[in-house]
Amino acid sequence: MTPTRRTVLLAGAAAALTPALPATAARRAAATQPHASYWYPDSLPEGTPGPGITWRSLKSWRAETDPDLAFNAASVPLAARFTPAPANATARTGQARIQSLVSFGPTAGNPSQGSATADYYALTHWAYIDELVFWGGSSGEGLILAPNAPIVDAAHRHGVPVLGNVFLPPVAYGGQLRWTRDLVQKDAAGRHPLAERLIAVAEAHGFDGWFVNAETGGGDAALGADMLSFVRELKSLASAKGQRVTWYDAMTVNGTVSWQGALNGQNEPFFRTSDDMFVDFRWSANSLISSASRAEQLGRSRYALWAGVDVEANGWNSTVRWDAIVPKDRAHVASVGLYRPEWTRNHLPADQRGPAAFHAADDRFWTGRSLDPSRPDGTDGWRAPAVSVADRSTVTSVPFASTFNTGHGLRWYEAGRVTSGTPWNHLGLQDRLPSRRWVVHTEGSRPAVRFDFEDAWRGGSSVLVDGELSEPVVVDLYATRLPLTAGTVVELTHRADAGSVRVELAVATAEPDAPGETPPYTYLPVTSSGIWQTSTVRLGGLTGTVRAIGVRLTPAGGGGPVRWRLGRLAVRTASRPTPATPTGLRVSAASGGDLRLVWNPARGPVRHHTLHRVLPDGTRRFLGGTCQRAFFAAGLKPEQGERAARFELRAVGELYTSSAPATLTHPW
Repeated sequence: MTPTRRTVLLAGAAAALTPALPATAARRAAATQPHASYWYPDSLPEGTPGPGITWRSLKSWRAETDPDLAFNAASVPLAARFTPAPANATARTGQARIQSLVSFGPTAGNPSQGSATADYYALTHWAYIDELVFWGGSSGEGLILAPNAPIVDAAHRHGVPVLGNVFLPPVAYGGQLRWTRDLVQKDAAGRHPLAERLIAVAEAHGFDGWFVNAETGGGDAALGADMLSFVRELKSLASAKGQRVTWYDAMTVNGTVSWQGALNGQNEPFFRTSDDMFVDFRWSANSLISSASRAEQLGRSRYALWAGVDVEANGWNSTVRWDAIVPKDRAHVASVGLYRPEWTRNHLPADQRGPAAFHAADDRFWTGRSLDPSRPDGTDGWRAPAVSVADRSTVTSVPFASTFNTGHGLRWYEAGRVTSGTPWNHLGLQDRLPSRRWVVHTEGSRPAVRFDFEDAWRGGSSVLVDGELSEPVVVDLYATRLPLTAGTVVELTHRADAGSVRVELAVATAEPDAPGETPPYTYLPVTSSGIWQTSTVRLGGLTGTVRAIGVRLTPAGGGGPVRWRLGRLAVRTASRPTPATPTGLRVSAASGGDLRLVWNPARGPVRHHTLHRVLPDGTRRFLGGTCQRAFFAAGLKPEQGERAARFELRAVGELYTSSAPATLTHPW
């Protein structure tokens, strides 16, 4: 392969790692940009690291002395998922799964909490993914990567475990066999200290385990035995902490690197001591069949084998022998390991990577050419995940709300107003998004449905239905398992930008009769106008469990072009809980206009925090949001005549209710 590159931290631990400092000490401490963590196993390269690169030893890492851990520790626990009735007749449940190996940024210099650009791989099709690997590593920067917190928080919100990456590169790419020996070294008691260190990293950072990819050649049988012993200990420690280990088909039991493209005697011991194995791209139809059979003979699932599919260069134009992995006419043979699906962003010209263009490409990749998973295009040579794999959902409890925020945008909106005109990305702020995009039921012309970034109610995006409506159109939004009570209500915040349309909330308390069919919705009227408005619909006449939520749009006044957008959906009971105010807001380090801010967590459940700057005229400017208890603000400048900067920090709940602000004044 050519390289190109769990438990959640206890509440309050991040704040404990950054204790309060006197104001004078805070001004003296340097406020540096926190980045995602990366290490070498033990020994460092010879020479000097390049600009912006810090060489670190994993063996010497300790959570209590990591100055960036408060920024890098994920806070969202891994959500449970369920599988609704499939969106089409070809998508299977309980068979092939999807693993996604993604490089979200460089090894070094990858910001911990997003950045001021919308040009980002804002993955949203979590419903088809079973395991995300935070791909990366290089001989000149570091070999062991911990996923940054926004990615883990977004993935966990959608029920997807995230693995850090251990990459021992081929010699041709600077790999050194001493780093492999460093990784598997033993102490005097015969234990592997770096196995324990990897588990501690994952536990402190809040992600779910490790992907181990040993591709440095030149080893021997002794090294192979040490690696097997290391993986066995790593898996034992991981299991005790609820973490996972996935092995990459490269190093064999003989210590040599020889990609098998199959499960066989050369790598079976590693598979037996791991949760899963990524089968290198050299597989064939016959080797996958034999691998599936061998896995089952071992008492393991054939779907614990990820058949590698390299899409880095050509995306949906890649030539893939789909019938060897996910045949249409018999049981799936293995699972799918997608290598570098961020092609959907990377293939776009640099000046055309706006959020709209990216999501159009990403929808094409995950859903297929039809852009509707309920209507797959049988002539499409690209067998999109939605064609073969049933989607999953985590919408199982009340309160539930979504502002359809994808985790990046051209501006930041609050209550329909722009409170920051700066482009941004931060996946931790991403909502739980509709899992099957976009399923549209109509007997007439089909309008386009998409995330739109030109206007929003909150965050950076809204759902836009745009096109000719000749007959009623039903748009599926969420598959759910929400218990109904006498006080359950649904709130829709929406707006008609063009055309005349009648809006109804669609609620189903049963599954559809067959995959791909319209759920048995009950339609409840919703008022609509040309301004943002919030309509409250009471579900007191329904009983049981809400299993699907959508909207029905009916043309009024003779039909014609319609532009209707949805900015927020919420399901709640009569109460609207408001989070408590965070305490202890303080500056832990400052360098000019760069500030490190930390605080103590608010009592009770908090979705995320928002930070605003209050300008001299009283205007509130959004600086950013985070699920963590620390925030880095960069490049702040005083306003005309301003002697001190004023900040407001709020805790935000699941219904997007905000606490009273914690305030801070920082002198320039």
